[in-house]
Amino acid sequence: MTTLYRNARVLAPANTQATAFAVDGDRIVWVGDGRGAFDGDVQVDLGGALVTPAFVDAHVHTTSAGLAIGGLDLTGAGSLTDALDLVSDAARRRRGALLLGSGWDETKWPERRPPTAAELDRASWGSGVYLSRVDVHSAVVSSALLAMSKAAGLPGYEGDGLVRLEAHHAVRAAALRSLSRADVAAAQQLALERAASLGIGCLHEMSGPEVAGADDLESLLAISAADGYIDVVGYWGSLGDVETPRRLGLRGAGGDLFCDGTVGSHTAALRSGYADEPDNRGALRYSADDISAHVILAVEAGMQTGFHVIGDGAIDTVLTGFEKATAALGHAAVMAGRHRLEHIELADDDAIARMARLGLVASVQPMFDALWGGEDGMYVTRLGADRAAAMNPLSRFAAAGVPLCLSSDAPVTPFDPWGGVRAAVRHQTPGFRLSPKAAFAAATRGGWRAMGDDETGVLAPGAAATFAVWDCEAVPPTRADERISAWSTDPWWSLTGLPDLDHTPPCLQTVVRGTTVYDSGATP
Repeated sequence: MTTLYRNARVLAPANTQATAFAVDGDRIVWVGDGRGAFDGDVQVDLGGALVTPAFVDAHVHTTSAGLAIGGLDLTGAGSLTDALDLVSDAARRRRGALLLGSGWDETKWPERRPPTAAELDRASWGSGVYLSRVDVHSAVVSSALLAMSKAAGLPGYEGDGLVRLEAHHAVRAAALRSLSRADVAAAQQLALERAASLGIGCLHEMSGPEVAGADDLESLLAISAADGYIDVVGYWGSLGDVETPRRLGLRGAGGDLFCDGTVGSHTAALRSGYADEPDNRGALRYSADDISAHVILAVEAGMQTGFHVIGDGAIDTVLTGFEKATAALGHAAVMAGRHRLEHIELADDDAIARMARLGLVASVQPMFDALWGGEDGMYVTRLGADRAAAMNPLSRFAAAGVPLCLSSDAPVTPFDPWGGVRAAVRHQTPGFRLSPKAAFAAATRGGWRAMGDDETGVLAPGAAATFAVWDCEAVPPTRADERISAWSTDPWWSLTGLPDLDHTPPCLQTVVRGTTVYDSGATP
């Protein structure tokens, strides 16, 4: 059965005047101007809505995102006192059950510190409490959960309920083990439904033994495979492990394979010390030889790799590891893998040039800059002004030919694809801005290309019928203004077709491979 969608504004690269398109099964079979050239078995009048490729969120943690959506969200807490009040209210409702929360950021509180275990004990009346920091690379926990996890004494145990590194992994694992399979499935379904309602057609799930575990990933993949859900592409990050991704049929033996931590938690590996902790250079977890061995193993298994890497010290090590693998395997073999660097925030021009030579993909989160960049942001506090101004060089990646894909790292930042495009276009370092065209492409087709699919992510005959329908007005053609990147491959590109980035358009419908996975009920 062929469905003709008409009376729309279709963002189709080969036909800028397209007002209609046809879908047969899971494929687009025709795109045109709607003047009687195609007649489908079923016709859908879209009432002048905008149709675009669906978004891809290329780095997420689905279960944690669902738990954040339905659980204790501390992102709005304006102070330590506010956070403890929220804990107390949630603990009262939970009646002694383990309390999971996320999103606190002590850098925005007047107290400038996280809660202690004793404060959590009092607020929760002795219940188990796990509260991950906004970057999900450290947490504060109650005494009950600390005892249950046996994290005391592990690397990263800071005392007073604060855990990082291995201690944090142990505490998080203990917290997640407390969830029933029904709890996990409900969180995953909630996250998938929220993503679909925002025009997202695909998530790249970054899993691993320290993130959520194989059972969690298998549950998520099973839900996604059912009718009515968006696509999920699974990655498994565990050094030297290609058997788990092979067993699960995954794209990648990598993803959130943690080479270092984060700037906010003082665990991103730096060449020199933090501005606010000069003796601390973060935590470099693997050597260049470790990286090289994993890349060689994955390439020989026909798998893509990916590494979580943020600080410049970690970036140096990872790139050296890739270069060693290239010397062993040959340039073509490594290039063919489209291996990924996740976050890749503090990359200088030399590192970017090395990435381009190696054919590496940059998986980036523009909302990190929106939240923590700028003259008074967390990056300046942690790194000092000079290094902070070098963070997230999006336009430098693009100018060097490094492929980009955009993501939220949910639950670190919420699902918000238009917000990610907006943040890339309005980067707080003007020289790092992308054009709207480049940002939108990285948020849609870039995500598909990052996992080896060159056909999806465009509205054209033969492509997968994965698209989103938006309630928004057309934006007239315009020349680039001060909000648009100083760098662009096409600086005078017409902006016709994309919505006004000052406003997030409501999503009316999301379709994935011909199946409607979200319908607002507002389409004609």
